[in-house]
Amino acid sequence: MSDISGKAFLVVGATGALGSRIARLLADRGADVTVSGRSADALEGLGIDGAHAVTADLREPDAPRSVVAAAVERHGRLDGLVIAAGVVAFGAVTDIDDDTVDDLLLIDFLAPLRLIRAALPVMEAGGVILGISAVVAEKPLPNMAVYSAAKAATAALFTAVRGEARRRKIRVVDVRPPHTETGLANRAIAGEPPKLPTGLDPDAVADRIVEALLGKETDVPSDAF
Repeated sequence: MSDISGKAFLVVGATGALGSRIARLLADRGADVTVSGRSADALEGLGIDGAHAVTADLREPDAPRSVVAAAVERHGRLDGLVIAAGVVAFGAVTDIDDDTVDDLLLIDFLAPLRLIRAALPVMEAGGVILGISAVVAEKPLPNMAVYSAAKAATAALFTAVRGEARRRKIRVVDVRPPHTETGLANRAIAGEPPKLPTGLDPDAVADRIVEALLGKETDVPSDAF
C-alpha cells in the first residue's frame, strides 16, 4: 500500500499526539482521511485539509460501528483503520475502582474489538487495520496492573484476529511503542504517574507507525522503535 492516493483511512483517537500525526501524514500522502475523537472542537483544531470529522465517545456501545459507517458513507470505501485511542490509569490494583476499570476496558479493549468487528466486513481487500497497544502489553508493570492487562488483552486480540482477517486479504498490525512523550500520562483517568524517563519523540514514533501501516509488517514490538 505504498501508493495511497485515493485510499480511504479512518483514524480513531485522531486528536491525540500520535493519532493527529498519523492522520496528517496520511493526508499529506494523498489519502482520504476520516478523523474521529470525542471533542468536535479538538477535531476541528487539527486543521487537516479535507479531513472528514466524526465525533464519537468510544465508551458508547454503538459508537465504533457508527464511526466506521460514517467513514464508508463519506468515502465510499475503507482501506485502512488506525486505532490510536486510549486512556491510562495508575495505582495499585486494590486502589483502582470499578468505574476506572470499566473505562479502561471500554476504551482500551472493547472499543478496538468493536471497531474491528465493524470494519472487517466492509474493508476493501488489501486493506489494513492497525492498533496501538503499548510496551506494557509485553512487560506488565506494578501500579499499572489494570492498564497493562487491558493492553495485553488488546494485543492478544490483534494477534488472534490476524488469522481471521487473512482470509479477507486484510492485514492486521499491532504496534507496541515504548514510552513516548504524548502527554497521556498527565491525563490519566486515575492515580498519579510514576517518575518516567524521557520518552520517545512522538514525531519519530508516528513516522514508524505509518511505515508499518503502509508496509508489510504485522507485529511491531517495542524494540522496533
